Amino acid sequence: MDKGFNIRVYGVLINEKKEVLLMDETRFGVSFTKFPGGGLELGEGLEDCLIREFQEELGMSIKVLGLMYVNPFFVQSAFNPKDQLIAVYYTVYSSSFEMKIGSDTEQPKWFRLDTISEDDLTFPIDKEVVKLIKQKKRD
Repeated sequence: MDKGFNIRVYGVLINEKKEVLLMDETRFGVSFTKFPGGGLELGEGLEDCLIREFQEELGMSIKVLGLMYVNPFFVQSAFNPKDQLIAVYYTVYSSSFEMKIGSDTEQPKWFRLDTISEDDLTFPIDKEVVKLIKQKKRD
């Protein structure tokens, strides 16, 4: 039985209205809400992956500001039970919040920081990142 690692890279983008960008997506017949980003490809660096994912999904150019979070606990991939998921989150910046309209499987949406909750996201690691964002907002 082949087992592997699934490395995912996500960006936390907050606009001038104090809203964070999330994505509604559907894959393999499952709908979910997550941070923008996706899978690391062989030969690609983490930041390069994130820049590519924002360009592909949103048509948006970003600058990676810094590492925000890496999950310290085990998570089995939701889509491949043979894989362990490792998720890396960066804070990102964009000089323009213009983005392409979503597709049938991907729709971007903004959530206000003062009302977002862990329940707005689907996956356990994303829920931890929301807790971290809300904690930083209080500090």
